[in-house]
Amino acid sequence: MKTFIEGLPKAELHLHIEGTFEPELMFEIARRNNISIPFNSVKEIEEAYQFDCLQDFLDIYYQGAGVLITERDFYDLTYSYLEKCADQNVKHTEIMFDPQTHTERGIAFSTVINGIHKACKDAKNNLGVSSILIMSFLRHLSEEEAFNTLKESLPFKDWITAVGLDSSEKGNPPSKFKNVFEASVKEGYIPLAHAGEEGDADYVWEALDILRIIRIDHGNNSLQDPVLVDEIVKREIALTVCPLSNKALQVVPDLKDHPLKKMMDSGMKVTVNSDDPAYFGGQVNQNFIEIQKALELTKKDLYQLAKNSFEYSLLNRDSKEKYLAELDAYYQQNIGK
Repeated sequence: MKTFIEGLPKAELHLHIEGTFEPELMFEIARRNNISIPFNSVKEIEEAYQFDCLQDFLDIYYQGAGVLITERDFYDLTYSYLEKCADQNVKHTEIMFDPQTHTERGIAFSTVINGIHKACKDAKNNLGVSSILIMSFLRHLSEEEAFNTLKESLPFKDWITAVGLDSSEKGNPPSKFKNVFEASVKEGYIPLAHAGEEGDADYVWEALDILRIIRIDHGNNSLQDPVLVDEIVKREIALTVCPLSNKALQVVPDLKDHPLKKMMDSGMKVTVNSDDPAYFGGQVNQNFIEIQKALELTKKDLYQLAKNSFEYSLLNRDSKEKYLAELDAYYQQNIGK
């Protein structure tokens, strides 16, 4: 199964670029920028990556992001992740970035996006990995601050495909961002949002009906409401599920309790993703490997998860068909092995 997963063509649809910050690169960039970080070794950083909840993780996540200063820093961070995509047969990735994490520190929006965009462009040419960018609003900040970010993004509209909503979910419902999402859609951005990770099913309803999102990031707690599950299936809204993230943040105590298979059996369109791989113990292949083992997924299940990742990506139809044909050929060659 491990070999099958490693060779499986796939897309990653739920990935925060700031969450790919491996300890070695963090040290290198901190040294380059003469920034002091509260760790003396890579081992100390890894030991700090033990979390009890989403907020524990966010505290250290924002601390790590604080060493990113220059365009080169954002380039190096992004290109390092895209090299890992190439190694894992991730053919396409949809990268979330959090401008407010950086603009709040005085880093220009242009510095952030120029570095990320250049890395994406080079990775397409050098590694054959395609990518699109999702600009996420931080939900613990105000809608007014999100509007400022939207305004700052407009000169770079051609480089950004969608908007998202992330950070601390509880107490920050999707409805808080109704107006900025409406304005973002008017500017041509596709609406996506995290919902139902720590928030309950009501948050997912709000994301669907108020923000009118076309894909749910996480969505675990949708299962609290059978009517909601039916609605998600009816609307063909995919869920970008992140198994190792869910375990690390105690959304599920054990991967054997993960609802991914229940979601699939109920007709939901599920994808497997790494979320913040540097912090949660594994890139996308490791997520596939561990969830397969925990839930005893079949090759057919894994094929379906990979198929969903292309089908519910934001790629155009021609690109989807190209990747799906590659996936189908791989599956037919390996189904009996």
